[in-house]
Amino acid sequence: MQRQRSYRDHARAILVLGLPLIGSHLAQILIGVTDTVMMGWYGVTELAALVLGSTFFLLMFLLGSGFANAVMPMVAEAAASGNERQVRRVARMALWLSLAYAVLIVPVFLWSGTILRFLGQEPQVADLAQLYLRIAVAGMGPALITMVLKSYLSALERTVALLWVTIGAAVINGIANYALIFGNWGFPELGVAGAGIASVVSNLLAALALAVHVARATPEHALFHRFWRSDWEALGRVFRLGWPISLTMLSEVGLFSASAIMVGWVGTTELAAHGIALQLAAITFMVHLGLSGVATIRVGRAVGRGDQAGLADGGRVVTALSVLFALVAALVFLGFPEALIDLFLDPAEPARAEILRIGAILLALAAVFQLADGAQAIGLGLLRGVQDTRAPMVIAGVSYWGVGATCSYVLSQPLGLGAPGVWIGLVAGLTCAAVLLNLRFWRRLAGVGAG
Repeated sequence: MQRQRSYRDHARAILVLGLPLIGSHLAQILIGVTDTVMMGWYGVTELAALVLGSTFFLLMFLLGSGFANAVMPMVAEAAASGNERQVRRVARMALWLSLAYAVLIVPVFLWSGTILRFLGQEPQVADLAQLYLRIAVAGMGPALITMVLKSYLSALERTVALLWVTIGAAVINGIANYALIFGNWGFPELGVAGAGIASVVSNLLAALALAVHVARATPEHALFHRFWRSDWEALGRVFRLGWPISLTMLSEVGLFSASAIMVGWVGTTELAAHGIALQLAAITFMVHLGLSGVATIRVGRAVGRGDQAGLADGGRVVTALSVLFALVAALVFLGFPEALIDLFLDPAEPARAEILRIGAILLALAAVFQLADGAQAIGLGLLRGVQDTRAPMVIAGVSYWGVGATCSYVLSQPLGLGAPGVWIGLVAGLTCAAVLLNLRFWRRLAGVGAG
């Protein structure tokens, strides 16, 4: 009975902390969904370009977000142990590292078209993607600042503001897209470029809103006071914890980016279907990502308190919640594939029937990997909570590339399965990562308990 009460208490605490965090992730992904839906109404070639461009942006964004993700377990542990000075130090230096990264990757965006053409993409699609990326790069710094501040507030268990700021950014992005993509309300019709401008505006406003909120809501940390002052010891700690997280995320998101490249080799229609199916899968993944963040926070705070039993029980409950949602999402994907895909298409689109056919197959495969996708996200979150990031980096590399990318290429190209072959490879890579990451956490926890 005591254990049942403990589980109920953990579930309640996870939902109180997690629902606003999940909501903010869903609102964030809504920005990408809005871009995809409106560009799908605009044209299939433009949609394919946006899929490539947004995948490229996401890849580079997540590569730089490891420092922001390092903030979450470090601040959670410091706050639980009462070390308020350490909270300020790690959050501030994460902002430094994120801004430095945003500046360093600008040339990659400026020459992105050359990179995409080298990777075998159609020249027209690559050129349109480059147009989008040359504009969108201006939003990289604000996007990373937002990520750091989200991690900081989440670790302090102050997640409600994140939800409202992200919803506001999504609404602004949607309005700007409607005006600039199609040329409504007297604005010029800019197509793909309009989507890029809208993303920059929404990222900038979100960063400003969160910065103002942080300055007002947590004055005890004085996060922006004398912001220019260096703290090399804290910067080194954030860097050491953060770079493996970045490479881990690069391995995972790189797999999905590579999947877009491989589907692009098959054809523009297949790439459009892939982009829609991936966008739908990304929506459900935001729930797992939110629960993963909660896992990191709860585990980090348990470590700060020295609460071994709470750490284990919290891990079990957050894993169970992820599994339950994965089952529900899988049923929706299997039950309503065409209705979901149709949301992204103009009814008059000539390639609509073919996109619906291919997309339905891909959504069936996305249903299969729901459990694995959620489980690997939770495993990563639990391990980050105990500040274990280097072994997960190796596991991710082996699983996503040694297994996932290899299977995707072999099945889609030499064996000729096309886009479905790519997605079968995704299932294989995610399943391998899910098993290995969760085994590592629970074996490590058992070893600590035995010790």
